[in-house]
Amino acid sequence: MAAGAAVRLREVQLPLSLHPVGSVPIADGIALLEDDSGNGSVFVWGQVVSAWDASDPGARRLCAVQLVNADAANQRAVAAAFGVNETTVWRWRAEYSAGGTAALLAKVHGPKGPSKLTEEKRSEIRQLRARGLTLAQVAETSGVSTDTVRRAIAGVDAPVVVDAPVESDHGLVALNPPAPRGAERQAARRGVLEEAAPVITEGASLPLVGSLVILPALFATGLLEVATSVYGQGRRVVGVTRAAFYGLRSLLLCVVFSSLIKEPRAEGLTRIDPASIGRLLGLDRAPEANRLRLRLAELAHEHKADELVMGLARRHIDAHPEAVGLLYVDGHVRAYHGKAEIPKAHVARMRIAMPAEVDTWVSDRFGDGLLVWQADPGASLVGELRIVTDKVRQLLGDSARPTICFDRGGWSPRLFAELAEAGFHILTYRKGPAPREPRSAFRAVSFTDETGRTHDYLLADRRVRIGYDNNRKRFNCRQVTRLDEVSGHQTQIVTTRDDPDAALVAHAMFGRWRQENFFRYQRAHYGLDALDAYETKADDLTRMVANPLRRDADRALREAKSSLAAAEAKEGKDSLGGRSADAGLRQAFATARAEVDRLDAVAKAILTKVPLAEVRPAAVRIDVERKRIMDAIRMATYNAESALARMIAPYYARADDEARTLLREVFSAPGDLEIEGERLHVRINPLAAPRRTRALAALCDELTATETIYPGTKLTLVYSVKQR
Repeated sequence: MAAGAAVRLREVQLPLSLHPVGSVPIADGIALLEDDSGNGSVFVWGQVVSAWDASDPGARRLCAVQLVNADAANQRAVAAAFGVNETTVWRWRAEYSAGGTAALLAKVHGPKGPSKLTEEKRSEIRQLRARGLTLAQVAETSGVSTDTVRRAIAGVDAPVVVDAPVESDHGLVALNPPAPRGAERQAARRGVLEEAAPVITEGASLPLVGSLVILPALFATGLLEVATSVYGQGRRVVGVTRAAFYGLRSLLLCVVFSSLIKEPRAEGLTRIDPASIGRLLGLDRAPEANRLRLRLAELAHEHKADELVMGLARRHIDAHPEAVGLLYVDGHVRAYHGKAEIPKAHVARMRIAMPAEVDTWVSDRFGDGLLVWQADPGASLVGELRIVTDKVRQLLGDSARPTICFDRGGWSPRLFAELAEAGFHILTYRKGPAPREPRSAFRAVSFTDETGRTHDYLLADRRVRIGYDNNRKRFNCRQVTRLDEVSGHQTQIVTTRDDPDAALVAHAMFGRWRQENFFRYQRAHYGLDALDAYETKADDLTRMVANPLRRDADRALREAKSSLAAAEAKEGKDSLGGRSADAGLRQAFATARAEVDRLDAVAKAILTKVPLAEVRPAAVRIDVERKRIMDAIRMATYNAESALARMIAPYYARADDEARTLLREVFSAPGDLEIEGERLHVRINPLAAPRRTRALAALCDELTATETIYPGTKLTLVYSVKQR
């Protein structure tokens, strides 16, 4: 027994390791051991065959080469153990083969002797550069490196990035980093600095300088002025102004600039070089994401977001009175994917009902944003239109008679009568079946819009009377019908407008796509569906909602009725075939009818609606105060971008399709910043295509003519495009 156990023990025992603890195996019996200081040894079956000191990398390389050359280990295993690429080991072997051990010694990089950029050499280099020679030609002629040439031209005797130019035609430092603002940050912490003043960083090839083209159009929206009047200049917490390095101006502009480069959420600041945004703000760097969230939360605590939106709307109306005679109204559903019990809403683009918040948006006739607010759960567009009229009347005054355009969701002849009585025109699609117009009633008409594009329609125009309140009342209005000759489809439009040109009515109605494009573009580029904040607030638990018990009872009743109807249909078919039901079958039908009657009585005894507290006592709503502040900023940014798109249209043939694409390229373009007296020159790099560059140059001339002042300074912005 003992002998057999000993044999089995020897069979399962593993060979003892001969390598020291912590070594890295290379091949059978070969291992590498290195300490934290870089001293190393190679062991072969437990014996040291090679060792080196951390100060002798040549000996380490020689050992790796010898292991491969002696076929003791393959090249890949040696490279992995020594922590290098396999190509590196191959290069070491080639160098050893060509030059022996000396070829494996560490190379000394940098200058082989003392050197200094003297004033004479600096003057010589600048003179050569002034003659139009390239950097390489200047370096060859003067006998120095191209790095030295760059430093001499830039005027700084310091290392620079090799692949980046360090000077422009104006002698600016390329990629010049912003000056540190540590002292001002300390002052803000001590409470003696209300807001860091902007200090422009002059330099060449600075990233994202093209984003500064938004400033003249943004100034026209009144964002900075209105926000300052609503929230005050400095940091405010519960009505108390406190010191802060990042003031309201820098916070607003940070959101604007980050939105222009498709990072509209606070989290986007983690994906952007803070120095690049900092230069645009006139600071050393942009605020961190957490800092931006904190500052926005402080503003949200004042609950003035609606006041901010209304203030921006007033400025928009003052700047564009021609755009607010026609207003588009629609709701936008923002789906919610969190764990809170949020009311459900129908998300049309997903074709499903799910937890969501609904915002009501009002846009002008160009599709630019004007107003937005949070709709109540279950609110209909009919009810929201009454709110629209109240807000619009506050903005436009009692004498205005604007046109409210909306889709079929707002169909209500009773509401139409109310709006007409209140001094509003209505414009919407007709809902429900309507008599078709004869082909002879249509005539070809054309309409030329503000961009000069001509639209051709086949329209029929007549007066109609629409009944409501069980046809006890009638609403008189105008119906304009469009005919699609290809499909034969007729689209009926009802309105109270009395324009002699029916094409104007049709074009205004079909212009609703502009608001749809607003939603689509905002979702893609401006974070329209983003939460921006995760705070919730209590829902109205007294609100009446559908009773789930009644819903289940109605479902059971429908299923019972459906089964009974199917059975009765089959019984009738059998009777017609000459087969009569026996007594048992007749009793089964009687029982089924009694069950239907019972289920009907049970359903009627259950309340259709109950208070929300009985159904979902933990129900909450998303607190949109911070979201609404972000919406206001991004809406102003979108409107400013729209203004730039209209400005560039005369200079760009494909502006109808590509104006915003061109602007996106401009926003990301690098450029130079230079101060000359009281003027801040913004010189943007040429774009990818010459035709786009020409359009940008024309836009720069238009923007320069506005004589916009960079916020927080006395510097007038001057825009231009750099020469290639």
